[in-house]
Amino acid sequence: MIGWKAGDLLDLRDLTKEDIELILETAKSFKEVSTRDIKKVPALRGKTVVMLFSEPSTRTRISFELAAKRLSADTLNVTVSASSLLKGESMLDMAKNIEAMNVDMIVVRHKSAGVPQILAEALGPGIINAGDGCRAHPTQALLDMFTIKEKLGKIEGLNIAIVGDILHSRVARSNIHGLIKMGANVTLCGPTTLIPPDIEQEGVKVTYKLEDVLKISDVLMFLRLQKERQEEKYLSSIREYTKLFGLNKEKLKMAKKNVIIMHPGPVNRGIELSADVADGPQSVILDQVTNGVAVRMAILYLLLGKKELVSDDLKGQGDS
Repeated sequence: MIGWKAGDLLDLRDLTKEDIELILETAKSFKEVSTRDIKKVPALRGKTVVMLFSEPSTRTRISFELAAKRLSADTLNVTVSASSLLKGESMLDMAKNIEAMNVDMIVVRHKSAGVPQILAEALGPGIINAGDGCRAHPTQALLDMFTIKEKLGKIEGLNIAIVGDILHSRVARSNIHGLIKMGANVTLCGPTTLIPPDIEQEGVKVTYKLEDVLKISDVLMFLRLQKERQEEKYLSSIREYTKLFGLNKEKLKMAKKNVIIMHPGPVNRGIELSADVADGPQSVILDQVTNGVAVRMAILYLLLGKKELVSDDLKGQGDS
């Protein structure tokens, strides 16, 4: 078992480079499962995984649910809008009631930073952080790294630019921690108002001009402009933001020919990326979605304490 805290995945700060490499290597095996006629293995038969999402989610929630089901685990979705939270129950009390039903893993997304950590300290089942506030989204960063390695053959030594609303982005924070550990050169690009102060202390470079990263980057990772998290006016206008930091086909001509374009989704088309770029040959956005299932299968498999080799479990792919 790799060295994660008590079967939880809360933050990429907690993982070593070796941990990340093991997840990515395990995900390669599980990606092959999704190409079979029977897309299921018995690896986690008898385990129960609960999806506890208090924020809207499409890709992450469905990806986790599909990953658990393809491993033959039982899954439960807690709909917060129809839960006892509306009656005044706290998130912790509700989670303790879920724990009392003898579940094995709880996948948590919450608008407030730190909630997955609080639950991990208080509960017995494993906790996976599926996004907490603006702080961390470790599984998104892991699937991003898997996609980069799949497309470019490596991560170490690559020039990777993360462009956009860095200040409010949990995806950016987790990618910074993961990519730096894996040996990438990371540059952040965005308006001065959307770059966190002192972020260079994390080992990244910062620029406020998109042209600076277009010419040198092997990977261009664009972030959604998170208007719902912006309580203050950080931008003079969306139009100006798009002009300065959005990517269209004309600007893309400045980039390397083999550059890959990434986005965690959902894409604000016409703001971060033009439609012809989002759907173009250098975009790997849908590959990220596909790889999310394999990476989350690997995480569930490893966290729930499997000691057999992955290949041993994959041999029983018809037993479901």
